[in-house]
Amino acid sequence: MKKVTMIAAGLLTAAVAHAQLQPSKQTPESSELWNPVPRVIVPGKANPAVSGFTAPSDAIVLFDGRNLDNWVSSKQGNPAAPWTVGDGAMTVSPKSGDIQTKQTFGDYQLHIEWRTPAKVDGNGQGRGNSGIFMQGIYELQVLDSYNNPTYSNGQAGSIYKQTMPLVNATVAPGEWQTYDVVYTAPHFNKDGQMTIPPYITVLHNGVLVQNHTAIQGTTPYIGQPTIEPHGRGPIKLQDHNNTTSFRNIWIREL
Repeated sequence: MKKVTMIAAGLLTAAVAHAQLQPSKQTPESSELWNPVPRVIVPGKANPAVSGFTAPSDAIVLFDGRNLDNWVSSKQGNPAAPWTVGDGAMTVSPKSGDIQTKQTFGDYQLHIEWRTPAKVDGNGQGRGNSGIFMQGIYELQVLDSYNNPTYSNGQAGSIYKQTMPLVNATVAPGEWQTYDVVYTAPHFNKDGQMTIPPYITVLHNGVLVQNHTAIQGTTPYIGQPTIEPHGRGPIKLQDHNNTTSFRNIWIREL
């Protein structure tokens, strides 16, 4: 009898120990997260006057088609931006120089629309060439790449001289095009070494052309990328002696 009692006690102890190892009973509510709550914004709406959407409520509007108040020349001293404004767009004034935002940015979502001249003049890198520089340093190429052969890492949607786009999503000259960009800034240590590179995701006319691409460094015309430690920087638009136009530019800091 004593032996039976001891066995029973042992089984009970084992059962209790087993029960203690089991997780508490799960319910649908167990995995519900109620806090924090995402903040509410008003998204942009489709606008027949532009090829994309209007800016969401938490965006900084960099160009709304009326003036260049948010822009300056990239020349020393940052005089007034010298490009022309008309019909809701800003257009490069050839040989006037690059322009850039007055504000500087780190991580962001950027929307920008661009158009190369309807009249084709030149070929390769000479057709509708411009560029959008993240933090004023890293170039996302703008080019008329519609039936226009050139080096792959220099066509529209490329990280210039580094990474070719996944596909060529360019439309015909004279038509408005869109870039939607998600960009995260690089990190540097105290010795100036890049510990985390800048990353960029780009949708060109709604098509993914750069998928969380690591930018290797600067994007020079000649030579290899270099590492230049920096902080926040402007959005810069390039004057490449072509009358390329831009409109509906807004940015959301992340």
